[in-house]
Amino acid sequence: MSAVADAGGASRPAPAFSPGAVLALVIVGVVAFAGLAVLSAFAPELRTGQDGRGHALSKSAIGFAGAPILMKGLGRQVVVSRVRPHSVADAAVVLTPDETMQARVLKPFAEAGTLLIVLPKWQAARDPIRPGFVRKVGVIPGGPRYSKLLADWSKTTATTVRKGVTQPVLRGVGDSIFAAGTVLPLGKIDGLQTVSGEGWAPALVDEQGRAVLAYSTKHRNVWLLAEPDLLNNQGLKALANARAGAAILDAASAYGELPLIFDVTLNGYERGRGLWRLMLEPPWLAATLIGAMAGVLMGLHALARFGRPRRKGRTIALGARALVDNSAALVRTARKEHELAPAYAALMRALVARAAGGHANEARWLDDLAARRGAAQPSELAAEAEGTKTRDDLLSFARRIYEWRGEMTRERR
Repeated sequence: MSAVADAGGASRPAPAFSPGAVLALVIVGVVAFAGLAVLSAFAPELRTGQDGRGHALSKSAIGFAGAPILMKGLGRQVVVSRVRPHSVADAAVVLTPDETMQARVLKPFAEAGTLLIVLPKWQAARDPIRPGFVRKVGVIPGGPRYSKLLADWSKTTATTVRKGVTQPVLRGVGDSIFAAGTVLPLGKIDGLQTVSGEGWAPALVDEQGRAVLAYSTKHRNVWLLAEPDLLNNQGLKALANARAGAAILDAASAYGELPLIFDVTLNGYERGRGLWRLMLEPPWLAATLIGAMAGVLMGLHALARFGRPRRKGRTIALGARALVDNSAALVRTARKEHELAPAYAALMRALVARAAGGHANEARWLDDLAARRGAAQPSELAAEAEGTKTRDDLLSFARRIYEWRGEMTRERR
């Protein structure tokens, strides 16, 4: 007999997962999903910007991370912005677009106090060995390649790249941003880039008279810097270039009157403002945590039953109580409850007479008893019962006649 039992027990397959393992998998899945959601909401801010491209977060040779540090060291107000501007009329904005961008991305910045656009020059590739570094591939060829990008301020915008390494000297042009006697000697620059085009007026020119810094003739607040080596990290290692770049940024900020904003939203580092991010920031973070805890408690409540299961009753109830309930429901549905007030008053008179030892049909006896008790006369209550017109009147009358019964019978409450 035991051998048969053992054989039967051995034939049962073991469960694939224990309840503890399933619960652990669920908890790990929920935590992992919550972490993924938080990282997705804050992904732009968690990116360091070390992608080797030319923007104010990049520390590569063609990046501009050194320019904000330089201007902060000089005591200027500097912000590296990850938010699209709503109003930049009282600020100097520095943009570092690439040649693949469209003209529409620059329009939100057109109303800036000063808009300084730095053109790209270098073709670079990421260094596969050192993250955040780049390797020089070459120089972007000159020509009217930026005409579409800057179409709102000029019909044509052409660049020219000087061959070889030179050490130019920049000079200010009269009646422009820099005075005619301004001289800015530069350090060694590989492939000096200059700009020309209808709608651009020179502000700083090299010894050959070609514009390195220009401004729009229609919108004098829009400046165009053709040579990025005056502001990028590899150019700032030369003291002369750093002085020239600081002079340009200083002039753009009206010599400290306007804050300098280095925008990186054009380079893909815009801070998100979605619904999920809103739920994870104060003051809505508290509501999110409360909702999460409520969900956890609901899940715990669903794991086990609290108390004995409730027995299901009959669909159609039997007995006098069911008949009374159904009759009351019909009266309530018809909104005729107030018409029951006279019958209720008669019932209460009968109960009082029975409790006091009298008879319900002896109206004079009840009147005398009410006078001795100092209570209302039964005839007065009967008249009030006839005058009930609404459900609220019925409730008020029922409360009063209940108190009258207590006074007549001296019942304990």
